[in-house]
Amino acid sequence: MLTGFHYVYRLRSLSSPDQVYTGLSDDLEARLEKHNQGGVPSTTRYTPWCIESAHAFRDRDKAVAFEAYLKTGSGREFARRHF
Repeated sequence: MLTGFHYVYRLRSLSSPDQVYTGLSDDLEARLEKHNQGGVPSTTRYTPWCIESAHAFRDRDKAVAFEAYLKTGSGREFARRHF
């Protein structure tokens, strides 16, 4: 991954494909590893995870806003249709 970016990512559970998780990280590979090692309480039940999509932002505020949007009802529908 490139440095200096903030990543908004969506994970899909390989054990329960209906489960998705949206998050934000500056180190996408390390964050995925943490999810898959059970280090994130809200995702432990559905390990392992794979990256469904990741979107890079230079501006952290824009990344935070996009993550918040994806966690709304209209954002979840947007992601379902486009990712």
